[in-house]
Amino acid sequence: MNIDINNYNISTLVDGCKQLNITLSEEQIRQFICYYEMLTEKNKVMNLTAITEWEEVLTRHFLDSLLVCKAADLSEENLTVLDLGTGAGFPGIPLKIAFPQLSVTLADSLNKRILFLDEVIEGLGLKDIRTFHGRAEELGHRPEHREMYDLVVSRAVANLSSLCEYCIPFVKKGGMFISYKSTDIDMEYQNSGKAVTVLGGKSRGITTLPLPETDLKRSFVIIEKVKPTPGKYPRKAGTPSRDPL
Repeated sequence: MNIDINNYNISTLVDGCKQLNITLSEEQIRQFICYYEMLTEKNKVMNLTAITEWEEVLTRHFLDSLLVCKAADLSEENLTVLDLGTGAGFPGIPLKIAFPQLSVTLADSLNKRILFLDEVIEGLGLKDIRTFHGRAEELGHRPEHREMYDLVVSRAVANLSSLCEYCIPFVKKGGMFISYKSTDIDMEYQNSGKAVTVLGGKSRGITTLPLPETDLKRSFVIIEKVKPTPGKYPRKAGTPSRDPL
């Protein structure tokens, strides 16, 4: 990873992380820069993100991914985290860089994205992080994934009720599912109550936080897993989005 930090203005990244009580080492800063370079280079031939400018990637992708540390305790050793529908690696890769003790799994339905993430993991020298290609409706029934994670996170753009069906089956009892949402979430949150209960969850409310180094805010819907998810969920591919609980 031959990265010259001096070629980049890192103040937004460093200052934003400080607001989140994260102190980055020089190696971690290099990893973020390397990730940025790999992301923007691959984006020339593959649609990964519409956001490519350095400062905007720092705030809208990196710091936004890390903001969840204000909604959940990520300091615990051996915490298992699943990023479902990870896309270009958000929030999973930034979380792994900033909190290297996490055991992170990245899952996505598009194999091209998974192959890119494998390149990123190797290029950044990350350890205890793995990728899986597959749809949530299928992965959620596999014994090696079902109810195996302390924390499931997702920045995927989908209806909250559908996201609950995709994500809650992966959460172990006592664990959490946290959905990254916009601030206009009240109605969607209210309408998700049935899905949360049916799937074995209990809503712990909405946490809305300022996004560091911006005038923006991000809401997190926090759901605790209180009992096992019934075996028929998630339903077959396409059903959770077409017919939400």
